[in-house]
Amino acid sequence: MMKFGSKNSTNTPIKCTIRLLDDSQLLDSEFQINEKGSSLINRICEQLDLIEKDYFGLRYVDSKRQRHWLEPSKSIFKQIRDMEADNILFSFRVKFYPPNPFRLKEDITRYQIYLQLKRDLLHGRLYCNTSEAALLGAYILQAELGDFNPEEHIDNYVNELKILLKQTLQLEEKMMDIHKNELKGKTAAEMETIFLKKACVLDTYGVDPHAVKDQRGNQLYLGINHTGILTFQGSKKMNHFSWSQVQKINFEGKMFIIHIILNEDQRIKKKQTIGFKCPRGSSCRHVWKCAVEQMLFFTFPSSSDVPNVVSGGGFFSWGTKFKYSGRVEKEILEDVTITRESPTVTRVGSLRRKSSSEPPTPSNLVINQVAGFNSLPRSLTNTSEEYNTSIDSSNQIDNSSVLETLLEDQEIITSKNFTTVTDSPQLIQSISNQLSGQKHIETTAIRNSGSSLSFLRQTLLPVIFALFMMVLIVVIVLESDFDFIAAIRKAPEIAAFKKNYYEPSKDFLLRRFIRSKIF
Repeated sequence: MMKFGSKNSTNTPIKCTIRLLDDSQLLDSEFQINEKGSSLINRICEQLDLIEKDYFGLRYVDSKRQRHWLEPSKSIFKQIRDMEADNILFSFRVKFYPPNPFRLKEDITRYQIYLQLKRDLLHGRLYCNTSEAALLGAYILQAELGDFNPEEHIDNYVNELKILLKQTLQLEEKMMDIHKNELKGKTAAEMETIFLKKACVLDTYGVDPHAVKDQRGNQLYLGINHTGILTFQGSKKMNHFSWSQVQKINFEGKMFIIHIILNEDQRIKKKQTIGFKCPRGSSCRHVWKCAVEQMLFFTFPSSSDVPNVVSGGGFFSWGTKFKYSGRVEKEILEDVTITRESPTVTRVGSLRRKSSSEPPTPSNLVINQVAGFNSLPRSLTNTSEEYNTSIDSSNQIDNSSVLETLLEDQEIITSKNFTTVTDSPQLIQSISNQLSGQKHIETTAIRNSGSSLSFLRQTLLPVIFALFMMVLIVVIVLESDFDFIAAIRKAPEIAAFKKNYYEPSKDFLLRRFIRSKIF
């Protein structure tokens, strides 16, 4: 195994695996150690014949289980240097969900949006009520299975297919009824169009939830999309801060902070600052970057107008600087250079059976830890007949059903083993019970090492810096010849400090470190 940073890796292409939106499709690729993220993203888009590539990105999970988007303007190596060189996985995903998919110029781009939304529905990110879930599920059936055929589609033929996160018998019956009686004759392209029209008006369209807590310690989920920043508690939408209201976004440590302006009436504007606590500093920085990128992409008229953004700095630390790379949405929509004939869309039937597993990919198991922020439940735990509680239909908050935050495909690249994780909680629990011995010791050592480094960086170094600054100030006050400082030295307290402490310490250091060298 070749680790990053070794001499042998300097001129050797680094291999990686790209998981596409259809999990059955994998691409093998490679990059040079000095290559930037944009090169790899462009290469994947070229292989998929995508011109409107600005809506897409590559996502990965680092060794600390934190998700990241691969930044186009930075070196790939510098972004993933803590990962093992022979075990790198990127996931090709929609990064910016277009507000209106039908303003896209090519069908092949819309097809990728459809695949992403189908994933979102399966993994619970695309929240909807029972009727909407049944409709969307039926549209997928018609698009990928074609017309209902009594000879092929017998009994409960949906039961073994993975379409919805919580797929009850009642929902399956409703989907089959719609598929059989209402969608006959519709082509795959027509059904994808109907699916997109329905999905893009849902409140959770384009939302990738992030676990946070409010000032009272309540568990919330923060969603960011083209409309602004949304908060959810359980399955209920609590707040929506549109981009027009958001004046500034920043973070300090674990606190993600939104500065908004509320128009109480036509003349009075009220400024308000709202903070959300993230589980870790790294996750807070990730939320901040996602929010900044979404805001810049959807609100600025030109990429040349986009400023560099800095946040997260303190008295003892540098801020995080973010430089936007790529075009903004307005530039993409106004692009008149796309003149080619729209390529043919190659559709792959990607409905998986519940018993089937993901294709083998370089990965390692992520164990769900419901208590805390490390990961969140992949499935709903409510026992109602509904697939999900409608966001706006209930005044009561159901804390048992939550928006999930995914570690992309639930994979962490930390070992040489090629382990596949399915969506079955029983299988996850079964495998997790078998993890022991050396592997557990290594994982614990890695975490302890990360905690030690974090303590060193956040606590010890600021203390050392503060002591250094205090000593420097004392020396300046007691040794400089400036008139205004000379007046300060005449104060009785300063004179006593100089006589009793400073001069003895100075003489000791001179004898110990300087005069000893002379003699």
